[in-house]
Amino acid sequence: MGKIKRFIDCYIPTETCNLRCHYCYITQKRRFNAVIASFTHTPAEIRTALSKDRLGGTCLMNLCAGGETLLSQDVLPVVKELLREGHYVMIVTNGTISHRFDEILQWEEELLKHLFIKFSFHYLELIRLKWLDRFFENVNKMKKAGVSFTVEVTPSDELVPYIEEMKGVCLKNLGALCHITIARDDKTHGIEVLSALSWDDYKNTWNEFDSALFEFKTRIFKVKRKEFCYAGAWSYYLDLKTGRLKQCYKGNVLGNIYEDISAPIPQKPVGSHCPLPHCYNGHAFLALGDIPELPAPTYAEERNRICADGSEWLQPEVKAFMSSKLYETNKQYGLWKKKVIALNQWAVQRGIRDTRIYRLFHKA
Repeated sequence: MGKIKRFIDCYIPTETCNLRCHYCYITQKRRFNAVIASFTHTPAEIRTALSKDRLGGTCLMNLCAGGETLLSQDVLPVVKELLREGHYVMIVTNGTISHRFDEILQWEEELLKHLFIKFSFHYLELIRLKWLDRFFENVNKMKKAGVSFTVEVTPSDELVPYIEEMKGVCLKNLGALCHITIARDDKTHGIEVLSALSWDDYKNTWNEFDSALFEFKTRIFKVKRKEFCYAGAWSYYLDLKTGRLKQCYKGNVLGNIYEDISAPIPQKPVGSHCPLPHCYNGHAFLALGDIPELPAPTYAEERNRICADGSEWLQPEVKAFMSSKLYETNKQYGLWKKKVIALNQWAVQRGIRDTRIYRLFHKA
């Protein structure tokens, strides 16, 4: 089964959705524009650009759109090719587009063993549209086919009166409680929690779900990371349509994966000068090991649930792969190299590009 070599968070430029959740990050920034992603590169070309040989081994790929990922008919053919390459692939979806899941059911069993679907459980919208049964039918359709999955709620204040109701619905349809993430306010400079509750009240309210995902996210949320981070060497943020590769969400652009597919993928880590106020998606990057010394659960522990009947959300191969860490397959840098990279990052962030100091350390 092997261990993870790289984690690549792939952005799909679809910025529309069949739901209208008030806490949606696209809604907050008024970015809904009815655009559904189409790729200019074929699935085979994308697979070649992200080959195991080029990336150094088996990777975990996360595909997530600005809106609903599976609205685009171009997404699943790409997923299929990445699975055929031998990677493990995650799809983020609201779980309502049934014919996409029917399409997945036609794939080879070996591919399904490496597929993971993150079902975002938008309870109030599903109730409003009368799609609750459709959602759980699709979740259980995937489970029956041997696809690994997780079900996750964005804990907004509007959902608080429905907590007991949601717990009952999950236990009835899933045999386990859903996981909990954090609602964030992307309009704020510090990327704050999107809630009128105090931080302690917010945590106490949603701790009822006993979610390992929520526990770790609340531990790292609002904590500025100053350790040496290997994002940009062990993990990346990729626009899958344009090919633009970045260290992380606010990191430097490293190049374009489609321009020269014979060229190695750059390895230029963020280091200890992270430009973000906090690692709001550290449940992935940090749990997978971008900061080796940081105590963190495995990604499998954050995503799995054991159901009342003894079954699990993660199938054996996905569970084993998501239990590995990036630092198990990648070499950590020595102290001197870390200091050189940190100084280089400091210079770049301050626009120092033509001085002797910059020229000296940029090569590192």
